[in-house]
Amino acid sequence: MEQESVELSKGHGRIERRCTQVWKPKAGQFEWPGLTMVVRVQTRRRQRSAGDEQVSYQERYFISSFVESAAQVGQRIRQYWGVENRVHYVRDVTQGEDKSRIRTSPLVQTYALARNFALNRYREHGFSNMAQAQRRCSQSWSILRSLFE
Repeated sequence: MEQESVELSKGHGRIERRCTQVWKPKAGQFEWPGLTMVVRVQTRRRQRSAGDEQVSYQERYFISSFVESAAQVGQRIRQYWGVENRVHYVRDVTQGEDKSRIRTSPLVQTYALARNFALNRYREHGFSNMAQAQRRCSQSWSILRSLFE
């Protein structure tokens, strides 16, 4: 069983082509408990900036314990990166989580909870740019107060 799905996307000055292939491994090919499917995602990205065009290629492999179509697996992988970009990247870059020197067990969880709470409040109040939301709340008592009303 081999399936393939191709997806094209445009945005932010780039054109990206993602080809997702799935197949069931042959008996004895891989020694991995529960393995039912192997996935390969090939990406070609063309990006223009200042009249210059750059092309990059990337190939990634995944293993899976469930069976889905190539299109479904491709969508699942894209959704994962959506979470990564929407939450983890914001926590790392905007909120400086990776630079934090907090290492004591209960404080790590407490600060992570507080960061997530802040992001959720920003989004509930219509902010789409978390860095901007953080700046505005630090500069205006009325905006900060409105998040908690």
